[in-house]
Amino acid sequence: MSLASMTGFARAHGAAGAYGWAWELKSVNAKGFDLRLRLPPGWDAIEAALRASAQRALARGTVSATLDVTRNGAAPTVRVNEEVLAAILDSFRTIAKKVDAKPPSLDGILGLKGVIELVEAEENAEERQKAEAAALTGFDQALAELIAARRREGDALARVLGERVATIAKLVAAAEASPARRPEAIRARLAEQVKALLATGEKLDPERLHQEAVMLAAKADVREEIDRLAAHVEAARELIATGGAVGRRLDFLAQEFNREANTLCAKANDVSLTTIGLELKLAVDQFREQVQNLE
Repeated sequence: MSLASMTGFARAHGAAGAYGWAWELKSVNAKGFDLRLRLPPGWDAIEAALRASAQRALARGTVSATLDVTRNGAAPTVRVNEEVLAAILDSFRTIAKKVDAKPPSLDGILGLKGVIELVEAEENAEERQKAEAAALTGFDQALAELIAARRREGDALARVLGERVATIAKLVAAAEASPARRPEAIRARLAEQVKALLATGEKLDPERLHQEAVMLAAKADVREEIDRLAAHVEAARELIATGGAVGRRLDFLAQEFNREANTLCAKANDVSLTTIGLELKLAVDQFREQVQNLE
C-alpha cells in the first residue's frame, strides 16, 4: 500500500431525471478526520450516509465537500400573495386619508417585495429519491478521485522522505566513524579535564577522582544514541515501504530522532561530532516537516 497525503482536490458531476448535481471536495492537513459538508436546503437526509462513506475511506485530514443541485424542466409558478397585497392596499388607503398624493400604480404595487412570489413546482417523491441516490453515488466517485489525488502526492512524499532518511543514515554512519569516538581520543579529553582539575591546587580524593573520570567517560560515549538512531532509520524505512495511514507513527518516530540527536549534541565533546549532530537535527526537522503532510 502506498503513502497518502492529506491534501487533495476532486470534482464529480452528473444528472438524474430533472436534477443535475455537482460535487467539489477539498482536503487539507489535520490531526484527525473532519468532514465539513455544505448541502442545498432540504438535502439533509443524505448527510449520515455521506459521513459514513467518508469515514470508511479516509483516516485523517479536514475535507470540505460542497454539493450543488439544479432542477431542470420544472418552471416555477408566479403567485400573488393575497395577504401581503391586502395589507399594502389597506396601508395605502390609510395614508391617503392623511396625505394628498397620487394613487399607487399597478406596476408599483406589484414591484413591492413579497407581493409577487415565485413558487417552485412540486417535487415528485420518486424522482427526488433517485436524485439523492445519484448524489450519493457521485460523492463516492468524487471521494475515489480525491483518494487517488492524495496517493499521487503521497508517492512524491515517499520519495522525499526516502531521501531525508538516507541523509539521516549517512550522518549516523559519520557519527559512528568519527575519530572523536575512538577510545584514545576520549582518554585524551579525559586526561585534559583531570589535568585542569589538578591544576586548581585543591586536594582531591583519588577515589572520588576515579569515579568522576568513569562518569565523564560514560557521558562521552554516544554508542547508545547511535544504536537508537540506526534502529529508527530502519523503522522509518519499513513504515514508508509499508504505506497506508502511517503519518502519526512517522511523526512519533521523528520526535524520537530529534531526542537522540539532541542527546548526541549534548554529549559531544568534539567540534566534528557536534557538527554532525547539528546537521542531523536539521535533517530530522526536514523529515518531520514532510511527515506532517501524511495521512
